Amino acid sequence: MRQLIPFLTLMAFLTSATAQIDVHSHIVTPSYLAALQKHNALMDEGFPIPAWDAGQHLAFMDRAGIQTSVLTMPAPQPWFGDAAESAAVCRSVNEECAMLKARHPGRFLFCAALPLPDVDAAIAEARYALDVLGADGVKLATNAYGQYLGDPALEPLMDFLNQRGAVIIIHPHKPSAVNESLTAAVPLASYEYLAETSRAILNMIAHNVLGRHPRLRVVVPHCGSFLPTALPRFRSLLPVMVKQGIMQPVDVDAQLSQLYFDLAGAPTDDILDMLLTIAQPSHLLYGSDYPYVAEPVLEAGKKALAARLALHGLDPDDIFSNNARRLFGEAVPLSQQGGRITRLAQIDVHPAMLDDYMRHAREVGNASMDTEPGVMALISMQDKADPARIYILEIYADTAAYQHHIQTPHFLHYKEATASMVRSLRLIDTTPPGTPPHQTAVTPAAPVSGRPAHCALPPCLKATSKNCPERT
Repeated sequence: MRQLIPFLTLMAFLTSATAQIDVHSHIVTPSYLAALQKHNALMDEGFPIPAWDAGQHLAFMDRAGIQTSVLTMPAPQPWFGDAAESAAVCRSVNEECAMLKARHPGRFLFCAALPLPDVDAAIAEARYALDVLGADGVKLATNAYGQYLGDPALEPLMDFLNQRGAVIIIHPHKPSAVNESLTAAVPLASYEYLAETSRAILNMIAHNVLGRHPRLRVVVPHCGSFLPTALPRFRSLLPVMVKQGIMQPVDVDAQLSQLYFDLAGAPTDDILDMLLTIAQPSHLLYGSDYPYVAEPVLEAGKKALAARLALHGLDPDDIFSNNARRLFGEAVPLSQQGGRITRLAQIDVHPAMLDDYMRHAREVGNASMDTEPGVMALISMQDKADPARIYILEIYADTAAYQHHIQTPHFLHYKEATASMVRSLRLIDTTPPGTPPHQTAVTPAAPVSGRPAHCALPPCLKATSKNCPERT
């Protein structure tokens, strides 16, 4: 069975109707690809650029429970020495994003691409994107062919964005100087992107960019990259460098307060612990990195992340939704129509058969989570006072997902194999926390095989219970 987690926290997240927001996803447009192909730049970042399709992206979002995705142009930066060409490519990407946002209300936001290193052109495009296209912020590369964030040449752009109180999404790009043989053997994304992000953020802090522009809000990708390790060293070196006249004093903590951190990259427990040494929980955001990661991996990783967050005392609803809504404001819809099926089963197993039962339960749980996108959670716990009493929380995306689950070969095998092991089963129905009085938990139209088909949250939450004579 899956690891025991703070039950009510995760349960409230999985049963909530709050719109979930992905702040790290990419759009790959035909005009962008054509420009890269024209200049033989499709492999500039050392790995292929994935195909992207709006319909497929929306289908992934629906399966994963994501209401809104924030789109940005990926790497590499389309700059090949012709300022007009670069501006045209960025304009085309931004207009395509604006059309998608209008065509699918509430599903897509976007942070505009800017034609750096041309600062004047970047300011002009930022103004057009924010004022005319309705962009929700801007995306900046860690460097645009050697022009790093923090470079004094970018000050006019930062002034403009600060006046607008803009959200800036940062994404790593290939460093301006790199050992080609090394990056051919070890992908940039595996380590150099993390170093590149950390390099750019530290350069911004060292040049007091955020201190001079307190209205900027900056999203740092990939779980803070190496910043949790690098910042303590930076802090310890800063007084020495200031004393020697090499650096100027800066307020590191004040600048950190303007940083947000997306969790793209499947963070482990250790990574989350490290990130929380520099990040406020209210500044953590969910990010997928779609379409650069395979969809099944993202779907499984999103479920695992919800459990991991709860283990760290973090509210998954905040990370998957509320924090991003506060960051982007009214652009994000407040809620989406519910439809999930939530069941809580209390199962009393014959003690002598407990090990066999747990083995079968593990098998069906793993198979369901691995192969059924509509199965959002299967979480089991044993009663400390009576280990032969098992509680299982089952959450399905909708009625169709539930009906599909109970017809799968792995569930039917589990049902048959454990029939003689179960002494009794109690199913519990409730109203999910926060559900308005006029709404109720979704229940299938008819029970399966004459048995109760839907049960929801624990009895401590306005539960009404009913007993079921046999396993459903």
